[in-house]
Amino acid sequence: MPLIYIVEDDINIREIQRYALKNSGFETREFDCKRDLFQSLEQEIPSLILLDIMLPGEDGLDILAALRKNQNTKTIPVIMVTAKTTEMDKVKGLDLGADDYMTKPFGIMELISRVKALLRRTRAAEEELLLTNGRIVLDVKKHRVLADQNICELTYKEFELLKMLLVNRGIVLSRDQIMDQVWGFEYEGESRTVDMHIKTLRQKLGDAGSGIKTVRNVGYSIKE
Repeated sequence: MPLIYIVEDDINIREIQRYALKNSGFETREFDCKRDLFQSLEQEIPSLILLDIMLPGEDGLDILAALRKNQNTKTIPVIMVTAKTTEMDKVKGLDLGADDYMTKPFGIMELISRVKALLRRTRAAEEELLLTNGRIVLDVKKHRVLADQNICELTYKEFELLKMLLVNRGIVLSRDQIMDQVWGFEYEGESRTVDMHIKTLRQKLGDAGSGIKTVRNVGYSIKE
């Protein structure tokens, strides 16, 4: 069950948000100040934070900036919630790293829709950064490849080639398609370039490299 942190000093608004989120299958925790929020963050990281800008004695934008500077909290999805309506306020929040912005008053259906949409986008982004077919794991962010849990040292082109195959798992890619995306141009030279890179890629992946299949007269694919 996704955990949502609600940072809001208005108890009535907090109750409405809590009720709507819990009825939609979310777990919630509520805070009315920065100190309590960050104490809780030391214990558990939520799936998303609803953050009000106008808090007593402190600014939600300052809290957002602190979240984005902290290594443990910088990637938490944040929806800013505020009564401010000027374009500059929204720009400040988005520039500081807010993922979405809601202006009070807002409808409950809109709140739930935005929370669900942001969580979907977050999950999709995380999945895109980690590509796998079971035996092979490619971490896009860390630029690292594991084959049967062993680290593989790949060249830049080998890495990009493997990434293309994993993104298109189960799909046969032609040599021209591979050359266009990995090498960045319509290839008109040596036709063996892709074949040679596939050969070295298989060797470096070891037994896991057997999942890369040659489709005669067409190109290559990798097993799902």
